Amino acid sequence: MEQLTAEELISLIGSVFPPHADDRQLALLVDIPRRSSDDQAAWKQRRHIVGGWYEALKNQADRMGLESISLLAYADVGSNNADLPAEAYLMTGPLPDTADQLATCGTPVTFQHVFSTHQLYLAPTQYSSTAPMKNAARDYGFRAATMPGFSPLMIPALRIDYNEVYRRVSIIKEKVDPALWADVHFKVDGSEDYHMHFDLRHRTGHLSSGRFPLQAVAGNLPSGETYIVPYEGEKGEKSETHGSLPVQLGDQLVVFTINENVAVSVTGEGEAAAAERDHLKREPAYGNMAELGFGVLGDFGLAPINEILLDEKLGFHIAFGRSDHFGGNVGPKNFSGPAAVIHLDRIYIKATQPRISVTSIQLGYDGDKTETILADDHYLVF
Repeated sequence: MEQLTAEELISLIGSVFPPHADDRQLALLVDIPRRSSDDQAAWKQRRHIVGGWYEALKNQADRMGLESISLLAYADVGSNNADLPAEAYLMTGPLPDTADQLATCGTPVTFQHVFSTHQLYLAPTQYSSTAPMKNAARDYGFRAATMPGFSPLMIPALRIDYNEVYRRVSIIKEKVDPALWADVHFKVDGSEDYHMHFDLRHRTGHLSSGRFPLQAVAGNLPSGETYIVPYEGEKGEKSETHGSLPVQLGDQLVVFTINENVAVSVTGEGEAAAAERDHLKREPAYGNMAELGFGVLGDFGLAPINEILLDEKLGFHIAFGRSDHFGGNVGPKNFSGPAAVIHLDRIYIKATQPRISVTSIQLGYDGDKTETILADDHYLVF
C-alpha cells in the first residue's frame, strides 16, 4: 500500500498551510462508523492511514513550528456535508472500530473547544466534512484541508505541481468572476443536444488550489478547481437558471428539467430516473443547482478512482443540493433532517459519464461580450 513518509507529510503540510505566527496545534480529524455493519474496507484502510500519519507526526510538531499534533475522532454523521456532532474524542489510544468504543479510547471534547484551540486541520473522513468545516472556519478563523474518501490512490495527486494548478484555477476564476451567465451545451450519445443556462449574477468564483495561505478558509485536498454557486434567487429577483440537464447514472440516462435554479422534474431511463424522482420528491432541496465546478487535474495525467474528492477535480462538474458552505443560500434548514443533507457532484468527463460530452461552455458579460472557455471537453484558456 502506497503511503506518505513522515518527510512527505511534513512537506505537504508546509505547502498546504504556509506558516502563520499564531499556528500552534494541528488536528487530524477522522469519523468512526456508528455501526459495524456500516463499515467498509476502504474506511478501515483510511483509519489505518490516519493512525499512521499521527504516529509519524506526533513527535515532529516542532519541525513544523507547532506545539502539538492531535488525533480527533467522532461518530459518523451518515451523509456527506451534514453538520458535525456536538463532540469529538481526543484520542489517547488506537482508533476504535465503532463509535460506541470512542469513550474507552479517548477523552470527550466539544467541537466548540476543538475549533477554539486548533488552528490547522487535515480531515480524511468517510463522509465529507467540507460544508461544516467551511462554516466553522469562518467563525473560528482556522484553516482546514478536508479529504473525504481519501485513499492511497490519491497520493499521486498530492505530488503534482500545485503552482501550475494554482495558475490554471486562477485563470478560470478571472473568467467567471465578472460573468453574468454561463451557457453549457451537452451532446448525448453523439446525437441528442441539451442546454443549460446558469445565472451567475451576484456571485464570484472560489479557488480550490490545494494551498490555504489565508486564515478562516477550509477546502478540499487534493485540490484543483474553481467553483461558483449559481444565483439562487435570495435577493428578490428570480434566478434565471433554466434548461435540461443530462446525467448518466450507471448505464442509464436521466434528464432533469431545471427552472429558477431548481430541478422540477425528472425524465429518463429505467430505475435511475425513478430513483431520482423519488429523491427529489422526498428532498426538494436536493434539486438545487449548488455549484458549477471547473476541475483541472485531468490535464496532469490523473484518472478517476471512484472517489468524489479527487474525481470532481478532473474536469467540469455540476453539484446538486447544499450550497451555503460555498456562499449560497441552501443549507441544512432546507432538508428534512441532518442525514438528508447532501451536496452531490456530477462529473462530466468520459471516464465517469461516457455517453455525455460537454460541447461548449460560454460565459456572458456586460455589453453582450462572450467567451467560450471549453469546447469538446477541453479547456481553451490555458
